[in-house]
Amino acid sequence: MNDSTQIRPYGDTLNDGKVQFSFTLPVPNDNKGREAAKILAKKMGAIDPAVAHSEALDAGFTFYVVYGSVSYAVDYTTIPDIAAPGDVMSMEEVSQYIRDNIGRKVVIIGASTGTDAHTVGIDAIMNMKGFAGHYGLERYEMIEAHNLGSQVSNEDFIEKSVELNADVLLVSQTVTQKDIHITNLTELVEMLEAEGLRYKVILICGGPRISAELAKELGYDAGFGKDSFAEDVASFAVQEMVRRG
Repeated sequence: MNDSTQIRPYGDTLNDGKVQFSFTLPVPNDNKGREAAKILAKKMGAIDPAVAHSEALDAGFTFYVVYGSVSYAVDYTTIPDIAAPGDVMSMEEVSQYIRDNIGRKVVIIGASTGTDAHTVGIDAIMNMKGFAGHYGLERYEMIEAHNLGSQVSNEDFIEKSVELNADVLLVSQTVTQKDIHITNLTELVEMLEAEGLRYKVILICGGPRISAELAKELGYDAGFGKDSFAEDVASFAVQEMVRRG
């Protein structure tokens, strides 16, 4: 019987603590480098780590895959549900909800902001064809969706939101090196607050390293990560609009 108060990683047998993780070190791909990887793994808490794979990336840089065990456990029963609140509705249900409770089209603008040139995430949520059988916001009858694309500065994003009288702002962040997404997302909140616009809009961010918890910490109303679709975003946004009145 699995004890939910003592959850550990699973490898060969339940709760054996087996883990596999990878990293790159600025060292040659040799025995000394592999030993450095094992020592680092031990400092990270791995028990009896072994280098399962090493591969030279460039002169003086090596990629490692390390296998080992950890003794740490998590009390799963104490973890709060940090998912975005509200019931998820279908595309048709969202449109009917808007008719019944808002009485006009909801204006939503989205973009990959800052230097982020990736549009896969924002396109999956915004574009009519959507992603994986989930239609995008452009197909929603009661939503006026504007996809601004990529590399949109925070200044231009705010300017466009004012021009379109947007109800909801969607920010997609894919590039996360050196936590640039944190800087960019924080800057947008600060700029909206300085303009007196922050609480006039529903502010949502999304991306592969975005969670509901992180979004709240940064001052956003909600955050959506992997396996989120247009109906998740739309359902939250329109229900939050009604909640605020």
